[in-house]
Amino acid sequence: MKAKINSPNGLNFPPGRSTQNQEKTWVKATLIGMAVGYLALVLFIPTINVFYQAFKKGLEPFLSNLTSPDFLHAAQLTLVISLIVVPINTVFGLCAAWVIGRNKFPGRTLLISILDVPFAISPVIAGLMIVLLYGRVGWFGPWLDAANIRVIFAFPGMVLATAFVTLPFVAREVIPVLEEVGTDQEEAAKTLGANDWQVFWNVTLPNIRWGLLYGVILTNARAMGEFGAVSVVSGNIAKKTQTLPLFVEDAYKQYATQSAFSAAVVLGLLAVVSLVLKEILERKTSIKEVEE
Repeated sequence: MKAKINSPNGLNFPPGRSTQNQEKTWVKATLIGMAVGYLALVLFIPTINVFYQAFKKGLEPFLSNLTSPDFLHAAQLTLVISLIVVPINTVFGLCAAWVIGRNKFPGRTLLISILDVPFAISPVIAGLMIVLLYGRVGWFGPWLDAANIRVIFAFPGMVLATAFVTLPFVAREVIPVLEEVGTDQEEAAKTLGANDWQVFWNVTLPNIRWGLLYGVILTNARAMGEFGAVSVVSGNIAKKTQTLPLFVEDAYKQYATQSAFSAAVVLGLLAVVSLVLKEILERKTSIKEVEE
């Protein structure tokens, strides 16, 4: 018979139990250490370095960099593009989510796959596609030239590129919520005499509001931080077609590292704000699910 180990409270355990617990603890500590080490290398250390480089000469140079004409124009252009793209993709996402989430039809799976194309394709390729369509030698180039409309290396092309890469976020967040909620409440409202618009505002929208806000936050974060597609179609012209991410790259290439890191800090803080809002919405969604 195997020997028993008497515990202080009188319970008997086989001799291998303690060894197994020690092995599990060692494996757990190793995995946690590997995860923390990896995050330190790819996230924590680079982030700390950005903030250090931005503030190493003091607060006054940092603030001075944020008031330079090039930075202010880049920040303003980034904000304007986001203010245009986010509402457009919010409306599109709601419409797409409604069609997909409330209807079963042939080609539905294909439509969802097409909606996910911006997730799968490289932003640089997306920018190149826009150039091939709207550039001077592109498919629509001659028509645009005849109408004296410039898309590539201009503001319209930057909006198109940003709209493309941020296209799926709202729809992909709202579709699962619509499918989970179902149609019972909406049908009940219609039987009480509500029209489609009243059903949407009073029943559907309250049910999907957290998913919708989550998608809007992700869309805005991607729009303000987009680099690849915008870089291809904009030409990265200072004070004309230079967004904040492009300003960071250009300033670093011009050896204005202090300005580059200062702008990077601003983008980083915007990302932190997005993450905080995302966490708040996730908690509110969890609380709502528990209450229901």
